[in-house]
Amino acid sequence: MFVGSFLWLRRVAYPVLLLATVATPVTALGLGFNRALTTTAFQYAVIGHLVLLERLIPYDPSWNPSRREWGWYGVYFMLTALGSVTAQLLVDAVVSVLSPAVPALPLAVEIPCALLVGSLASYAVHRLGHTNRWLWRLHGVHHVPEKVNVANNGVNHVLDVLLAQAGVQLTLSLLGFSQNAVFAVGIFVITQGYFIHANIDVRLGRLNRWLAGPEQHRLHHSTDLSEAGHYGSDLAVWDRIFGSFTWYPDRVPRAVGLSDPTSFPRTEAVLTSHTQALRGRAG
Repeated sequence: MFVGSFLWLRRVAYPVLLLATVATPVTALGLGFNRALTTTAFQYAVIGHLVLLERLIPYDPSWNPSRREWGWYGVYFMLTALGSVTAQLLVDAVVSVLSPAVPALPLAVEIPCALLVGSLASYAVHRLGHTNRWLWRLHGVHHVPEKVNVANNGVNHVLDVLLAQAGVQLTLSLLGFSQNAVFAVGIFVITQGYFIHANIDVRLGRLNRWLAGPEQHRLHHSTDLSEAGHYGSDLAVWDRIFGSFTWYPDRVPRAVGLSDPTSFPRTEAVLTSHTQALRGRAG
């Protein structure tokens, strides 16, 4: 009803997000804020920002979650948070030993390097989640919903979250990136992770060549695997380098979800979704 009144949001929605993504770690590190609490607060702020935009400038109004779906997605969100916390505890134990508190390089240099390396690690883990049969049993849970929105970004297998998050952060730590750099990159990853799932009518134009966005990620969720790809959830450069970049202007998915919907339990079957990997149900 009021969508036409908010069309200007299409232009400012992503710049505002990026501005907050830069300002948050700069402020937190400059004032000595607790990194973990800052990360959590930032995550909820991003979710709130994008959920509001989904109401004001939706890409497809029918993709916004129903009240019932919000309930199931909330359960998955809590499980995803559990996986994230577990991964974070494991990573912190390693980071405290391997990752230097004082960066060897200026943060202005270290953070872009950490972003590139972390993005490559994320790309590799995500692509393996689609190409390795056992890992697909975990990651495929995320592809069951037949719509893409901020809420179902949290629909994941707990082990998939643990592997993905630990894989990226451990890679950065083992390569000697500082705790502050890992924190700053994590803030950007949160922004991009929720932004690419947002059911919002925002178009990045030429930025799609460098940054992942909703236009690309809807294709990643396509039931037509020939137009899928786009394993990068933050940067698009690795998809371009490794040949999995299929987006072009105005390209949209025919449908989203699983190409074989019977291969996984439905999203509302939370327990079965998590146990099917052990029983070998998903192919």
